Amino acid sequence: MTPARARRIRAVLARRQPDLRMVTDSVHKGHNLSAIVRSCDAFGVLNMHAVVDDADFRTFRSTAMGSQRWVEIQRHPRIEDALEPLKADGYQVVVAHLAEDAVDFRSVDFTRPTALLMGAEKQGPSRHGLALADVAVTIPMVGMVESFNVSVAAAILLAEAHRQRSAAGFYDSCRLDDATWRRLFFEWGEPRLAAYCQRHGLAYPEVHPETGELLDPDWFAEVRRQQAASGRA
Repeated sequence: MTPARARRIRAVLARRQPDLRMVTDSVHKGHNLSAIVRSCDAFGVLNMHAVVDDADFRTFRSTAMGSQRWVEIQRHPRIEDALEPLKADGYQVVVAHLAEDAVDFRSVDFTRPTALLMGAEKQGPSRHGLALADVAVTIPMVGMVESFNVSVAAAILLAEAHRQRSAAGFYDSCRLDDATWRRLFFEWGEPRLAAYCQRHGLAYPEVHPETGELLDPDWFAEVRRQQAASGRA
């Protein structure tokens, strides 16, 4: 990890929002998922929850251009599996949906712990997702078209969340807990070494929080020596 890369990673981690989540409900098109993930990264969202099948997820991974490295994506078989734990943790679920009781998206308080729920373009969110939502929002439009592409709508909602949270000082200091910060700093800065540790069930080595350098420069050589001796290398 170079000093410049370490500085960049520290700056990005300092602005990640652990209590702002993106949830996609059967958004199947890979390019839409990829665009949503890029918007999540751009506006400081760390966690995305997705209800998506294997084939669509493979397509997404082939079109994401690496953006999934910076956003932690958790897949769920059902939308309830994604939303119910978040609601139990105190998150408000804000769904983009043309409902009769929908409100202007700018009237929602996005400084609260928030899960943004986006549904597929044609079908919209599932009935189970709608049932778990706390508020439905719309984005005012003055043209001939009736709706935005799902990835565009997600970016607009995230931009408003960023505006509100920035005004409230949420991006002024790091909001991640120490364990999460250290894990991500290592995984982002040393992805190959992190993958090696994961393959072999090893704890991550300690690194300098400023430079990213291994505090024990002989750590890797010692690990390889021990594994060679035990036949696990």
